[in-house]
Amino acid sequence: MSANAVIQFEPDGYVLDGPKLMGRQAAGHAFLRAAVAGRGGEPMRCTTPNKGSAAVFQRLVQSLDAKAETQWIPPGRLDLIEAAGAVYAPGPTLAPLAHTRLRAGPAAYSLVGVTHTTASHGALDSIAGLVALPLMPWDALICTSQAVLETVRLVVEAEHDYLAWRLGTRPAGLLPKLPVIPLGVHSGDFLFSASERAAARAALGLADDEVAALFVGRLSYHAKAHPHAMYVGLEQAAKAAGTKLALIQCGWFANEPIERAFKDGAARYAPSVKALFANGKDDVARRRAWAAADLFVSLSDNVQETFGLAPVEAMAAGLPSIVTDWDGYKDTVRDGMDGFRISTTMPEAGAGELYAMVYETGEANYDHYSGLVCRTVSVDMAQLVARLVELVTSPDLRHKLGAAARARATSELDWRPIYVRYKALYSELRERRAAARRDPKTAAWLACAPHAAPARPDPFGVFGHYPTRALTGTSVVFKAPDATTAGYAALAADPMFNYLPAALPGEPLTDAILTALGTGPVSVDALAAATSVPKPRLLLAIGILAKMGVVRIAAGGG
Repeated sequence: MSANAVIQFEPDGYVLDGPKLMGRQAAGHAFLRAAVAGRGGEPMRCTTPNKGSAAVFQRLVQSLDAKAETQWIPPGRLDLIEAAGAVYAPGPTLAPLAHTRLRAGPAAYSLVGVTHTTASHGALDSIAGLVALPLMPWDALICTSQAVLETVRLVVEAEHDYLAWRLGTRPAGLLPKLPVIPLGVHSGDFLFSASERAAARAALGLADDEVAALFVGRLSYHAKAHPHAMYVGLEQAAKAAGTKLALIQCGWFANEPIERAFKDGAARYAPSVKALFANGKDDVARRRAWAAADLFVSLSDNVQETFGLAPVEAMAAGLPSIVTDWDGYKDTVRDGMDGFRISTTMPEAGAGELYAMVYETGEANYDHYSGLVCRTVSVDMAQLVARLVELVTSPDLRHKLGAAARARATSELDWRPIYVRYKALYSELRERRAAARRDPKTAAWLACAPHAAPARPDPFGVFGHYPTRALTGTSVVFKAPDATTAGYAALAADPMFNYLPAALPGEPLTDAILTALGTGPVSVDALAAATSVPKPRLLLAIGILAKMGVVRIAAGGG
């Protein structure tokens, strides 16, 4: 068994150069860096149906460590996945993996997913589906924060209530483990020398007596943090403190109207604060922004974010943070120790039914839904201004909180200790599987599991009533007149038949079948014995050869 998991890989979950950079790609790439560094000499294994994606995986891994070996496991090779022991999925959607695993057995290996947003219909459906999916206690859905865990608990409870009403009884389904493991940061990426800091400030035009606040992330009203409270809070703090303030907003805009609105808003609501914008997709500009800052501000107020990686990056950079008391920020920034958390308010449950309905019916898309909810969330402005003034006017306080933040990021939130927790989770899940197999009652129950999901049936079973008769072990097969292996090869090369060449019987198998049929008609069972070919594979081969006219099936057989 491997100490690591096979990684379910498609570039969209891990690469950073796509057209629309999202937090999940940044998290996936950072996780992959941690997995490569913590692999312990093992090859990096990925599973994907796409050879092109496997090639991207190999290039990406070797760009992180040229000595790292890679192995592609086609998704049909469940035996190789079983040998590794676990599959890691870069999201919460475990349904396809769980259904496919039935073909090897529900205790063949473990499945591990991770949450990102929990607000979209797709994410919520994945969470609700935990109740009915063939997931086991040796599987896991990693929750990146306590806020996520509570959301999962509420959705699963609601799904249980629904099924109890629908079926007349409360289901007793098994749930996967729900560990809380935060996203990490590669803290070494956020070390800045005094000379680099001075150069960064000079490049941005920051004077020695200017205090620079920094926001990093998508510049969006609803996807990260609505900027109005930040602008107003900094403006009031600048006036109250009598200090020169600058605000660096490092990120990217979805379109030009949003860019204009942000820039006009900064000028309108924070005229005393120097407004600077940096391209968050540019490595040099982003690093310069981190190096130049004195403090970090992120007043997240949206429901689509669940963890919030930027505050952890700020901690690694040694910056004190002012963040909202919201989602995963509650787990990472310790109020009064690493920075300050500002109180937030939103309407109570029941008030949002209208928003839920317009999203469900399609009257509002996901972005609009997120924006509607975001617009009802407010921060405590008096508290925000007071905390900003404290940090702006006290370099010593900034240094004290920033040093504590850096120490916490390095010791607890760096990917090195966090990936150790991943490996410990894989080990625990492996022990759970082993214990289940040792228990006679559980082992007997597992042995009765279906070998495929009901909605993923054998086509020859669910459509078996379509033909006149079935090709079975008792069906009698005979060679067509003049049929030869060379003739089959010619047919197999014809575009009419080789549109799926991998599915055709190979020439050696065809030759073996034709040789066995040389003495006359033979039943499929007899052919299987004569050729030593497993019966399911032989039935497929005969079906194809009959379609090509190489063999014929007796009308009365089967």
